[in-house]
Amino acid sequence: MTRRQTRAGVPAWSGRPYPLGAAHDGEGTNFALFSEVAERVDLVLVDDDGTHTQVPLTEVDGFVWHGYLPGVGPGRRYGYRVHGPWAPAAGHRCNPAKLLLDPYARAVDGQIDNHPALYERSPDGPDPADSAGHTMLGVVTDPSFDWGDDTPPGRPYADTVIYEAHVKGLTRTHPEVPEELRGTYAGLAHPRSSNT
Repeated sequence: MTRRQTRAGVPAWSGRPYPLGAAHDGEGTNFALFSEVAERVDLVLVDDDGTHTQVPLTEVDGFVWHGYLPGVGPGRRYGYRVHGPWAPAAGHRCNPAKLLLDPYARAVDGQIDNHPALYERSPDGPDPADSAGHTMLGVVTDPSFDWGDDTPPGRPYADTVIYEAHVKGLTRTHPEVPEELRGTYAGLAHPRSSNT
């Protein structure tokens, strides 16, 4: 990773494009955001007192803008400002005046308050009103979890099958699951639910 100083004096490294979102490693946090149309992306760190620190993400790999900030850890709130084309007909509404929630955030803080700054109302171009303070923010989380003696399977994605199961459909009519548990998580966890 390449080290650099940001405009705000926050030390930042180049980081990695994967995983998307904010990934804390115990010493710092890697931030990665996908955007095919962005021309510039600024990470905005928000302190408890409301102070904003803007950190440009200058590294881009496969349309993923990324950077690593040592010392940034769990509980830190953040958002993004994306610079790029304003072409609503093509689906592009880049507007750095809008503080955006990370679509890959593992935790979220705050609420949307329906303030006019949240909306793009002008047909003539991006609305200049800043949405900071009126929208939700991503929160860096602690990935550690005590798995005991269990370990991750380490199975490659190419060899992985993800099956979507509907709780209600799996047990709703199962004759060996007590009727009051059918169609519920408790019914799915019932020892007889796996008997066919």
